[in-house]
Amino acid sequence: MTATNGTERSVLRVSGPEARDFLQNLVTNDLGKLSGGLVYTALLTPQGKYRADFFLVPRTDGSILIDVAEPLAADLTKALTLYKLRAKVDLEPTDITVSRGTGAAPEGAFADPRDASLGWRGYDGQPSTEADWDALRVAACVPESGVELTPDTFILEAGFERLNGVDFKKGCYVGQEVTARMKHKTELRKGLATVEVSGGAPVGTAIESSGKPAGTLYTQSGGMGIAYLRFDRADGEMTAGEATLRRAS
Repeated sequence: MTATNGTERSVLRVSGPEARDFLQNLVTNDLGKLSGGLVYTALLTPQGKYRADFFLVPRTDGSILIDVAEPLAADLTKALTLYKLRAKVDLEPTDITVSRGTGAAPEGAFADPRDASLGWRGYDGQPSTEADWDALRVAACVPESGVELTPDTFILEAGFERLNGVDFKKGCYVGQEVTARMKHKTELRKGLATVEVSGGAPVGTAIESSGKPAGTLYTQSGGMGIAYLRFDRADGEMTAGEATLRRAS
């Protein structure tokens, strides 16, 4: 699945007097940042692995929208409903559509917090503008739900710290212990990186270096790609099927 121009997104609404505290105790980022615009965040499993990534959107009525990839919406709704218990929170789907564009954001839209090159996102009927979103993602090494982000993903390996998707001072959330341990007690030995690609290979093609497994190749555009790499095997030329790769500097 590759979402393009916001057409494969679902928007949920979270409201009620305990909505903000409810989400704050679950997701990887700090909801205090909503005062500055969109918050990019994720819901993890208790084992610290990826379950869904999404944007939180502040609304003037005090509610919070969740902008999530459509294929993840049902599972995310189920998870949030289970966590809700007796909290004074309402969770409902909406018919709000997501628009995207590059350049100056129109009135009412928000800058994409992951990387400035990804432009803006709108939720009030702003018209989208055309862009090569895969090329922009690859250049900024921004993973996509259902492509680079899968149930086996650890968010720090996916670059969530660089993409403003995790806060290490906010306190507890689901999967926080594993994420904090990866941040403070280990050096990342694997993760997403940009690679130069000569030729092409299907998304998910295994990468080899000197005959040894070195990772997986994902989205490609304009001679560049996003790859999940074992960093100790990512020096020099690598192969992925018929393609040859080199880690970008």
